Amino acid sequence: MSTTAAETAGAPDAPPPEATESASIVGRSPSQLFWMRFRQDRFALAGLAVILLLVLLAIFAPAFAALVGHGPNELFQRETTDVFGIPEGPTSSFWFGADNSGRDVFVRTIYGTRVSLLVGVVATLIAVVVGIVLGVIAGYYGGALDTFISRTTDIILSVPLLLFAIGIVAACSTSKEGCFFGTIKPGMGLVILIISLFTWPYVARLVRGNTLSLREREFVEASRSLGAGDLRIMFREILPNLISPIIVYASLLIPSNILFEAYLSFLGLGVPDETPSWGNMVSDSLENFDVVWWLWLFPGLFLLVSVLAFNLLGDGLRDALDPRADRS
Repeated sequence: MSTTAAETAGAPDAPPPEATESASIVGRSPSQLFWMRFRQDRFALAGLAVILLLVLLAIFAPAFAALVGHGPNELFQRETTDVFGIPEGPTSSFWFGADNSGRDVFVRTIYGTRVSLLVGVVATLIAVVVGIVLGVIAGYYGGALDTFISRTTDIILSVPLLLFAIGIVAACSTSKEGCFFGTIKPGMGLVILIISLFTWPYVARLVRGNTLSLREREFVEASRSLGAGDLRIMFREILPNLISPIIVYASLLIPSNILFEAYLSFLGLGVPDETPSWGNMVSDSLENFDVVWWLWLFPGLFLLVSVLAFNLLGDGLRDALDPRADRS
C-alpha cells in the first residue's frame, strides 16, 4: 500500500484535458477553410461540374463537329426537309435535328456555348476591372471625386438597359463600318462592349461601399504611418480584402450577361446569324415553333442549364467565403 502511494507520488501529473484538446486542434489556412465549406455544398459542386463540362464543349466544339461530319453553317436542306419544306427532327445523323436552313442544330448549339461563355466571361471581366478601379478611387478619396463617380453610376443605372442597348446596337449595325468613325463595328465585340458598359456600375457600388469602411481601419492607418502611398494602400491593402465579395458578385453577374446576350441575339441585334448563338437559334424557331420544337428546345435547355449552374456556383461561393451569411 505504501509502495503504491510512493509510486503515485513520484509519477508526473497527467496533463489536463483542456491541454489535450488544444494540442489536437490543427490550424487551417483560409483556402482550406473555404474548400472545407465549399465541398459541403453539393449544389455548388454540381454547378461547377456543369460549368467545366460547358467549357470543355466550347473548347472541343470543332472536334464534335468533325465527329458528326457537319459544320456549324453547312447546309443540308435537301437531306433534312420533307416534301413540305419543313425540317426533320432528331435523327441518327442529326442528333438535335436541323433548322429551317438545313444546318445541324447539335453542332450549332455546341458552337453557341463558345459565344455565350465568351461574352459572359469577357464582359464580366471588363466590368469588374472598371468597377474595381472606379469604386476603390471613389471610396478612398471621397469628396468631389466620389460625388462625380457616384452620380455617373446613378445616371447609367437609371437608363433603361434593354432599350438603350437596342438603340446602340441597331445604330452600329446598320453598316459594316459600324459607328463612331468605324471604331465600333457590329458583332460580338459590340455586344461585349454594351454589356460591360451597363454592368460596371454595380461592381463600382459594391467596391465603393466596402472601401468606405475599410479605409478607416487600423491597418490602413498603419500603412499610411509607414509612408505607403495612396496607390499602394488602395490596391495592396484595401483591394485584397474585397476579393471575396467581388468573386461572388462576378460569378452571379456572368449568367445575367449570358442572358442579356441571348436577349439581343433573339431580337436579331446580337452576333451575326453566321455565328451560332443560343439566342438567335431560338429566334429562328419563331416561324413554326410549334412544329420544329427541337430548334428552340435544345438551345433553350443549354441556356437554362448554364445560367442555373453559374447561379448555384455563385451561391456556394458566397456561403463558403462568408460563413456569416444567411443560408436560409
